Amino acid sequence: MTLPQPHGWLILDKPRGLGSTQAVAAVKRVLRKAGYGKVKIGHGGTLDPLAEGVLPIALGEATKLAGRMLDASKTYAFTIRFGEETDTLDLEGEVIASSDHRPPLAAVAAVCEHFTGEIEQVPPAYSAIKVDGRRAYDLARAGEEVELKSRKVTIHELIPPDTGEELWSTFAETAARPDLLDPTAPLVLADSVTLVANVSKGTYIRSLARDIAYALGTIGHVTYLRRTKAGPFTESQAISLDILEEIGNGARLEDHLLPLEAGLDGIPALTLDPESAQAARQGRVLSGMPHPDGLVLAISGNVPVALMELSGGTAKVVRGFNLTDTAE
Repeated sequence: MTLPQPHGWLILDKPRGLGSTQAVAAVKRVLRKAGYGKVKIGHGGTLDPLAEGVLPIALGEATKLAGRMLDASKTYAFTIRFGEETDTLDLEGEVIASSDHRPPLAAVAAVCEHFTGEIEQVPPAYSAIKVDGRRAYDLARAGEEVELKSRKVTIHELIPPDTGEELWSTFAETAARPDLLDPTAPLVLADSVTLVANVSKGTYIRSLARDIAYALGTIGHVTYLRRTKAGPFTESQAISLDILEEIGNGARLEDHLLPLEAGLDGIPALTLDPESAQAARQGRVLSGMPHPDGLVLAISGNVPVALMELSGGTAKVVRGFNLTDTAE
């Protein structure tokens, strides 16, 4: 017997070496094995194979919100190794330049402020951006010159993580964490540094790492990249591939499936009576709504009906959900 189609979010802790498309395929395979048949699936933001961490997987009606997740801000922990630049700006590429200069730790801490806020950024040549109809990485792999235009992105926050000795032991000359405000503290040179960045959509961490290294008078590339948050979803909600496989072997999907509305954190709910809910499901405009303007999640009982835009007392459907009480 085929089980009812699930609706909601599975947050996968994508391991290194697995592409986002492969991760989606793994979820499809597991759900099919578990008896759910053909399930609509999408993901909320690509992670490169060399990156790991939070990959939101939308199921059923939640796929209608996958586009919103692509636009959401995301948080990454990443390590820059100084002294070598690769053509891909990460471990996968060939070394194209080297430098003996290592920046002082104090300078690394100071430069974070320079890269916070709205900045101009040139994407990596090895990226999925299209140039004359072709992916930039295809051109780069073919040995062609790739020139990409700079774009504005926003770095909401850029800080060293508070991980004590584990982080600071990566610095050359001493494993102790110096007091950066103490003028008598020893000058500590960084072979590598791990930072945490909360960024807008369209931000390339590899480009950010490259530009930070340039600003410090050296070069560098990313050796570690982990997404710790995507929109409202955090790594504490993420499941491993092993747990995913357990679902295919009979474990309860419901124990790990987050509701559709979990992807709409921060958007207020608007409770509709049955008549108004039916009208919204038909895509009709609701009037006489004494509520503040803005985006709301219209619900009937505990069931999401639609994402609606309120303006001047009227509510228009932005995205409707084909859910009923029996589906819940």
